[in-house]
Amino acid sequence: MFSSWLTRLNRGVATPTGKIAQLIWGSLSRSLMLSSQRRVPELSSFVARTNTCGELRSSHLGQEVTLCGWIQYRRQNTFLVLRDFQGLVQVVIPQDESAASVKKILCDAPVESVLQVSGTVISRPPGQENPKMPTGEIEIKVKTAELLNSCKKLPFEIKDFVKKTEALRLQYRYLDLRSSQMQYNLRLRSRMVMKMRDFLCNLHGFVDTETPTLFKRTPGGAKEFVIPSREPGKFYSLPQSPQQFKQLLMVGGLDRYFQVARCYRDEGSRPDRQPEFTQIDIEMSFVDQTGIRSLTEGLLQYSWPEDKGPVGVPFPSMTFAEALASYGTDKPDTRFGMKIVDVSDVFRNTGVRFLQDALSQPQGAVKAIRVPEGAKYLKRKDIESIRKFAADHFDQEVLPVVLKASQNWNTPVAKFVMEEQGRGLVGRLEAGEEDMVLLTAGEHRRTCSLLGKLRLECADLLEARGAVLRDPALFSFLWVVDFPLFLPKEEHPGELESTHHPFTAPHPSDVHLLHTEPQKVRSQHYDLVLNGNEIGGGSIRIHDAQLQHYILETLLKEDVTLLSHLLQALDSGAPPHGGIALGLDRLMCIITGAPSIRDVIAFPKSFRGHDLMSNAPDVISPEDLKPYHIQVSWPTDSEVEQSSLSHPQRPES
Repeated sequence: MFSSWLTRLNRGVATPTGKIAQLIWGSLSRSLMLSSQRRVPELSSFVARTNTCGELRSSHLGQEVTLCGWIQYRRQNTFLVLRDFQGLVQVVIPQDESAASVKKILCDAPVESVLQVSGTVISRPPGQENPKMPTGEIEIKVKTAELLNSCKKLPFEIKDFVKKTEALRLQYRYLDLRSSQMQYNLRLRSRMVMKMRDFLCNLHGFVDTETPTLFKRTPGGAKEFVIPSREPGKFYSLPQSPQQFKQLLMVGGLDRYFQVARCYRDEGSRPDRQPEFTQIDIEMSFVDQTGIRSLTEGLLQYSWPEDKGPVGVPFPSMTFAEALASYGTDKPDTRFGMKIVDVSDVFRNTGVRFLQDALSQPQGAVKAIRVPEGAKYLKRKDIESIRKFAADHFDQEVLPVVLKASQNWNTPVAKFVMEEQGRGLVGRLEAGEEDMVLLTAGEHRRTCSLLGKLRLECADLLEARGAVLRDPALFSFLWVVDFPLFLPKEEHPGELESTHHPFTAPHPSDVHLLHTEPQKVRSQHYDLVLNGNEIGGGSIRIHDAQLQHYILETLLKEDVTLLSHLLQALDSGAPPHGGIALGLDRLMCIITGAPSIRDVIAFPKSFRGHDLMSNAPDVISPEDLKPYHIQVSWPTDSEVEQSSLSHPQRPES
């Protein structure tokens, strides 16, 4: 009967054509959109239960319900707590003889067994309410119970207060997913992605388009995973991002592209990275930086969780040069101060040797940060650690200067600085008696980078000892713009590499420098930073084939044949275009306050890129390798030993 009704409905709505059809479908789509915004999800549709465990309240008193869930715990065989994804509810175990079979099921089933119970929602006895539990005013008087599946003894309890190593959590991820925190993280992630999809596709006409996973090697960027094919000597690569495909979609006239994209980077052992990750990938034709930034701000504002407070737009912005000079990094955490201050003019006539030497060098500068109440919170061992870090990693000296006269911490050099330039230093940094100044000198960029790292390290130390610097409830967005288009290669400083990727367009004001001083060219790249983490990046792309060819071949010395398809496409009437990619894992990690991005991914890899649950990657037999015309070259004992010295083993996490 239902199917015949649906058929008649389909015929009815399929009949009108032309303008009438457009009016009907337009009205219908608007209605569907409005109703979807108002609709409360039906969490118990199509399944055996009538309600979820966590939704029952006093308003349900007297109702007959059927619940399905896991046994959280049982107390004295008088009641048990049943849990599902939405919460907990107390179930009263019947004690009368007529319900002996039900009692046996409820009393004998091990904790974490799966039950289906049916009964009546009743009030808890006076004085036994639990105000800490959303369902704490009611309980279930059971009439029938069925053991759907018994549970063996588990490696850990499914309780949030039970401490587990991350390796154990990853090994038994299917159990860890039952925790309320993981349920919250993954469901919030799902809701945000759905809102993003609604904003982009329904409100702004983007086309959700899938792009290939099997591709070919791309010049520049991160290292890619290589996949063998059945053709001898030929391999696929997994894409670092859909960068080329989304540009080709613009050439194809799609105009507005969007994808929740899976991306892959073979970056080895990095503490908070994943070999496979997800990004919200966006590309538009006929757009400039302002358009992309406004779109991104609107997207985040629309999809932002209500309980996290409103997102204010537009986001502030600063140039790469400003970020480096004030914060020592291209992803500054602007929730707190401690900015880097150039005090070169204060020390122009100093008698301190290492400061004199630095100022005599090209790009040499003296810089400082003020650590608020550093004399109160920092210990001598902290200062020693800071100085050792500067010497080991930057080959620079850091001079701590304590302003409090009664605290005899200052070295002879620091005392000399205070006597000679103390007043100018205190005035420039607006320092108080309890503050500490960290002073260093050297080449501008290197000195800023060092102080940027020390700024974050000092913030960690101060907060660990009770100071309040970074509000965990504050979300501080920032655009960083005007990056250099190229950087010198670390291994060959005379050669250039792309700061981001080779498809980024140069700043219009700097195009003339490409042929004379390419290292001075700014790019049309923009990064979005949240609380000191890069959560997105994008650029206006090169849409001129000749310019793209020149940058690839002449400036970057890349093999242009690898990108012949893209160059041909750009020469076929490519529109101006640009885009952005938001790192979904990192964004969700910050929003939820999770300690690691692994806590917002259902099945993440470990620190070393392993799946501890299934033991991937795994060995395959020579017979399975044969169709791919490859064989394994096993390392010798000496190579294994050398590798272990170069990359010491760390615990799996």
